[in-house]
Amino acid sequence: EAAVADLAFAAKHAGVIQMADILPARRARGPNEPGGIKFGHFCDMVQSDRKYPNDPVRSSLEIVAAGTMLFDQIWLGSYMSGGVGFTQYATAAYTDNILDDFTQYGVDYIKKHHGGIGKAKATQEVVNDIATEVNLYGMEQYEEFPTALESHFGGSQRASVLAAASGITTSLATCNSNAGLNGWYLSMLMHKEGWSRLGFFGYDLQDQCGSANSMSIRPDEGLLGELRGPNYPNYAMNVGHQGEYAAIGGAAHIARGDAWTLSPLMKITFADPSLKFDFSEVRREFAKGAIREFMPAGERS
Repeated sequence: EAAVADLAFAAKHAGVIQMADILPARRARGPNEPGGIKFGHFCDMVQSDRKYPNDPVRSSLEIVAAGTMLFDQIWLGSYMSGGVGFTQYATAAYTDNILDDFTQYGVDYIKKHHGGIGKAKATQEVVNDIATEVNLYGMEQYEEFPTALESHFGGSQRASVLAAASGITTSLATCNSNAGLNGWYLSMLMHKEGWSRLGFFGYDLQDQCGSANSMSIRPDEGLLGELRGPNYPNYAMNVGHQGEYAAIGGAAHIARGDAWTLSPLMKITFADPSLKFDFSEVRREFAKGAIREFMPAGERS
């Protein structure tokens, strides 16, 4: 019955956009898999920047929320690991306002010291300054407020949140996703120097090589952030990274006021008001699901 139901559903909704690149045969279960979605395309699925063009923090963090759900919980937590879930990684990024606070602090800092959103040059000095300031602020908040540590009780949760704030802020300041990635990786290295570890064994292997790789001319190491995806080399190994990487790419375009990140077709498609899921209010829709108020478009199996 399930197969027939899905066949009927597909036949009635034949206008399918192929959003994902093909995956290696050992990982692919079919076309259009979540693991093949480029981060730039994913940013265009989220519509918060269209609804809140003057709130770059909110617009960026809605991408984080959507990404942690799709990439951490669904792709890595279900498809790739067989059902581990990785729920706490995602909830650290889309519940409470800890990440919001860290990122807003960074935006206030760049307004005060770098002339505002999109005004800073994409130099190593700028990356060092912004990422250091935001990361140290976040670490100080965790040390000052034990309840923040209790909320983000895993080292890798804190690493994700600190690095996301650092990377997104740097990206917003410079309009450059590669500068934002370097802000993320600098945060990770500083965090490890300060607290000795980031998370479970292997969590940080991509972060240890990230600073050097982001400057590499080889596309399997130094590809533009918007063109990377969940199956990108080094990125396919562990959780707590991919939704944040997507938002770092999106933040560069949000800062510039771009109409889309990578694909106008994708942006327009997910702006459809008839969609049951409002992609401009990702966290609100998640909350509606949690309290059983979200109604999907018919029964799916």
